[in-house]
Amino acid sequence: MSATETAVEPRMERLNLNEPKWDQSTYAGRAKHFFTVTNPMNLLLSSKDLDEAKKIVTAYKQGLDVPGVDFEGLWRAKYRYDSAFHPDTGEKMFLIGRMSAQVPMNMSITGCMMTFYKTTPAVLFWQWINQSFNAVVNYSNRSGDSPIPLNQLALSYSLATSGAIGTAMGLNSLVKRAPPLVGRLVPFAAVAAANCINIPMMRLREIRCGIPVFDEDGNRIGDSKKAAKVAITQVVFSRVAMASPGMVLPTIAMNRLDRGTFLKRYPWTAAPIQVGLVGLLLVFATPMCCALFPQKSSLAVRSIEAELQEEMSKRGLKGDRVYFNKGL
Repeated sequence: MSATETAVEPRMERLNLNEPKWDQSTYAGRAKHFFTVTNPMNLLLSSKDLDEAKKIVTAYKQGLDVPGVDFEGLWRAKYRYDSAFHPDTGEKMFLIGRMSAQVPMNMSITGCMMTFYKTTPAVLFWQWINQSFNAVVNYSNRSGDSPIPLNQLALSYSLATSGAIGTAMGLNSLVKRAPPLVGRLVPFAAVAAANCINIPMMRLREIRCGIPVFDEDGNRIGDSKKAAKVAITQVVFSRVAMASPGMVLPTIAMNRLDRGTFLKRYPWTAAPIQVGLVGLLLVFATPMCCALFPQKSSLAVRSIEAELQEEMSKRGLKGDRVYFNKGL
């Protein structure tokens, strides 16, 4: 090396913290991602921990180096950030609206819905509790960065709650002479029906106005109503699938226990057993059903609105697919 030459240290490869750690084109990669995002232990993180994670992720995305933080530390900060902050608005989500709260909240509410389903007051109370929780989750995990008007929140909440209660009460009256197992499945039917109402209604503004779509390089093209409909359909399917194992398999197990002597001798154990079974299944069902579709979903360019296709041509944007956050 000549006297005029100076040694240049190679620059360390930078991570792309805008993307998950694992390959999202495969189901296994998406499942690993959501097992991390939905980990209930994330709920124990303090506001200081979350704000520090946000500071690290924001600085790194801006191209700044973060002294003392290695690659594993960056991934840890990213997943802490993702577990608590909305991907489009950047706002910190309400605690029980975060996906990491799904398992503890749903195991408690679902277990009680499936235990106390025989009387009208119990059905009314637990369906109301469940839809109140769902409203918070659907609002917290909406797609896009536009606020939802208060009157729309109230309307969707009212329709979903009345839909769930109406389904549960109607089915309860129909299955009075049916086998006990059929009666135990009524809460699942009510939850499935409510999801089909609550999620589209909570995200009605997206259906009317569209959600942001981007090209493969992250350039925002505009808002697509067609993408919104695809996103909401995927989320409804995932939510119903997510509820299925925890509301069907424990039902079968409890129906068998009812035939024996154990619950007759110790009737107080019914609720804890049901809640425990639901929780065990939700630990796996929640991330595995979130992973059914990519979080960063896509549509063929030819499938979106003609004006957006024209916008892409006008701006010289390439690619045969557009991408959008489907929400959760």
